[in-house]
Amino acid sequence: MNKPLRRIAIFCGLLVLALLVRDNWLQYVQADSLKDDPSNRRVTIARYSTPRGDIIVDGNPITGSTKTSKSGLNDLEYKRTYKNGAMWAPVTGYASQAFGANQLESIEDGILTGDDDRLFFRNTLDMITGKEKQGGNVVTTLNAAAQKAAYNGLEKQGGKGAVAAIDPATGKILALASYPSYDPSSFAGNSTDVDSKNWTKLQKKNNTDDPMLNRALRETYPPGSTFKVVTAAAALQNGLYKTAEEKTDSPLPYIMKGTTTELKNEGNIPCKNATMRVALQFSCNTVFGKIGSDLGNDKMLAEAKKFGFDQEQFTPIRSSASVFSDDMNSSQTALSSIGQFNTAATPLQMAMVASAVANDGKLMKPYMVDKLQSSNLDTIAQTDPEELSQPLSSENAQILQSMMETVVKDGTGKNAQIGNGVTVGGKTGTAQHGVENSENPYAWFLSYAKLGDGSTPVAVAVVIEDDKAVRDDISGGGLAAPIAKSVMEAVINSKK
Repeated sequence: MNKPLRRIAIFCGLLVLALLVRDNWLQYVQADSLKDDPSNRRVTIARYSTPRGDIIVDGNPITGSTKTSKSGLNDLEYKRTYKNGAMWAPVTGYASQAFGANQLESIEDGILTGDDDRLFFRNTLDMITGKEKQGGNVVTTLNAAAQKAAYNGLEKQGGKGAVAAIDPATGKILALASYPSYDPSSFAGNSTDVDSKNWTKLQKKNNTDDPMLNRALRETYPPGSTFKVVTAAAALQNGLYKTAEEKTDSPLPYIMKGTTTELKNEGNIPCKNATMRVALQFSCNTVFGKIGSDLGNDKMLAEAKKFGFDQEQFTPIRSSASVFSDDMNSSQTALSSIGQFNTAATPLQMAMVASAVANDGKLMKPYMVDKLQSSNLDTIAQTDPEELSQPLSSENAQILQSMMETVVKDGTGKNAQIGNGVTVGGKTGTAQHGVENSENPYAWFLSYAKLGDGSTPVAVAVVIEDDKAVRDDISGGGLAAPIAKSVMEAVINSKK
């Protein structure tokens, strides 16, 4: 072979080699990223070519699929439908042909579409038998009656708000409601005249109520006096006070350390040197502010973190991290210890606080997916309860339980009383809102229900933000406690 032909042959060989390398790179290295690329239209077509699997509550699907009319640019065969979509949106999220998916619809998309690797054996059998590929199911821990009670309570109250309810013994999320909400069915397709318009109307810039915000998981509020439960736990755990009946070192008036500012109580209440029980019963700012200051930022922060503060939770839906700050001075620590200053919490976080106290000091990791199923209902993954931390000893938790039960029996939480052998422990809160408390405050209530056999099937947190309510009528006991009561009753009744 002469020299020019040899050069051409070598060059052609290099081109073939480059083509082979590129082909293998695409098929084996970039395959997954290309397959999942949102710009890959084939992915979207495949996702909506068959009905999605369902999200299940109490054995019943709260989702479905329906055929679309394939015309024009619409080449997607099925779209998602929802039952009571607005009520369940904080759990399901949405799956939209035009706008993608979020929450469970996104996190468990592989199961719901049937593309998850764990469904390989099932899909192979279906292929051999000629059966069309089907999506699997996501079985949740939610309690339908509790969710309905939570959502209806928020809707009746009006304004904005959220509810989170947990089974203290396992961490199972029983209710997760947010109001106002949205119906994911309204933009599940990809039409410009319906779905796009509905989507646009729901965006925060076009709707000040921000209905697509998951307030139960993603919004943090100043927890107000409900945080005093954490402060009481810190006092007990650090040995500052050892019983509920021990009188505290709490002067009245109380001038915050390093300042000339008096920390005031709401009304003329018996807070001077009050016992821990009385201080929680009447929600004494002076007592719990001074406890926080006496313990100091480091000990208060350590206790708050044991309850889950300063870290995101994944249920598997991500919940925003609640906040208790570091590097605060004495007066800032005092204010933070009564749920003000920089302290902020999600409703899920405060339900976790009530849950840990109710579960004799043990905090279980919150979760909302019980199991994942194949299309023939075989279980392919099961969630086991997992201990997250131990914020209190069993002895101190029982002391705090007795204090919270006094709040409901004789204090500000009487509207949460259930009776019929059910003991309720709780804590009200009214948190400042706006510059110098210029806006209507947030109304909080956290609680748990204890049955006659000593079991505690549910812990609840409720927050209400109502701009239209008469300011003097806003209180955790007045607005939030009745909703918590209805959720607790729903859980208890569902177990009968």
